[in-house]
Amino acid sequence: MKAMSTKKKKKNKEQTVPKWFKGMIYDKGEEVTNPFSGESYELNSVELSMYDFIMGSQYVFEMAPKTVTTKQVNDFHKALSWFRSNNTEAYMVLLD
Repeated sequence: MKAMSTKKKKKNKEQTVPKWFKGMIYDKGEEVTNPFSGESYELNSVELSMYDFIMGSQYVFEMAPKTVTTKQVNDFHKALSWFRSNNTEAYMVLLD
């Protein structure tokens, strides 16, 4: 069994929540583990909020595809794009 690694968030520019995002913004970040690779990454509160939105959207798309709207799909893609541009390394570890 290979050792699981945790990657820390690099200090970079202050992240802002996009105007289109209507989800909950958490007070604290936490470590998230990719269930497929076992790799982990420490996310700040904004990144964790966006990550949970992405994962929740995927769940709805899979479990209730007939209820999905175009707006939900567009917001999902906006969230992926936001995450990719705000923390490329975490995106590659957790979502790619």
